[in-house]
Amino acid sequence: MRTGLGGRRGLLWTVGPATAALVGLFLVPLGIVVLYAFLTASPLGEPVPPFTLGNLVGSVDPLYLRILLRSLKLAFLTTAACLVMAFPAAWMLREVRGRARTILLLALVLPSWTNLLVKNYAWIVLLRREGAVNTALTRLGLISEPLPLLFNEGAVLVGLVHTFLPFMVLPLFVSLEKMDPALLEAARDLGAGAWARFQAVILPAAAPGIAAGSILVFIPSLGAFVTPDLLGGPQGMMVGNLIQNQMLLARDWPFGAALSLWLMVLSLGVILAFLRLSRRTGAEEML
Repeated sequence: MRTGLGGRRGLLWTVGPATAALVGLFLVPLGIVVLYAFLTASPLGEPVPPFTLGNLVGSVDPLYLRILLRSLKLAFLTTAACLVMAFPAAWMLREVRGRARTILLLALVLPSWTNLLVKNYAWIVLLRREGAVNTALTRLGLISEPLPLLFNEGAVLVGLVHTFLPFMVLPLFVSLEKMDPALLEAARDLGAGAWARFQAVILPAAAPGIAAGSILVFIPSLGAFVTPDLLGGPQGMMVGNLIQNQMLLARDWPFGAALSLWLMVLSLGVILAFLRLSRRTGAEEML
């Protein structure tokens, strides 16, 4: 009896703090957002009774749906661009050893330690009409007048890829590092070309990293608001900016909570889809 009671107390002290932190830091705020979504905004924007479905109904207005679809498009494009750029980088990390690998890993990770505002303002300096990119293109004779490179979806895409690229490279590197080199040698000995080896050996080995990296890139890209705010302007507004505006500018907390609820549902759906894919590729261990 004492052993059983002591074991239960030990389990309580082990699991209790983590459970309390999960409830206090995740479930309670989530419940508050859900509650606010069904309340009415007071003249000051605070959520008050009575309960209503008007916020959820109003949040599917065509204007807001266009912003949501734009957010989905940019998140998918960011994930795809990161995947295309990350594969060669991850393969290079796999091939090098020792100090060279350490230097490359530091070069990959160090930019992530830079403040997000600093990185976005650096892109503003580069992409503005008198920035380095337009100046270089003009001097090379490729353009006669500056291109509108800033405050559009393209600028947002560049900023998001720059921010989240390391989150795709590292899972890919881990997957490729586990690949048995003998498989490549065997495929080469059997006469398989480069593309055949990629399809038959490299791609299946990288599948867990692709699934894990896609989750790590897509979800934060979908909810991004700093980069779209600084680089996108009105043409690059995403759902994160819309929620921010409703909460801080319009002072309509219930409507902002309703938009947040749709974003959470959408994110959960994407996560479940990726998790289903990860079970087939063995990516669950990397998440």
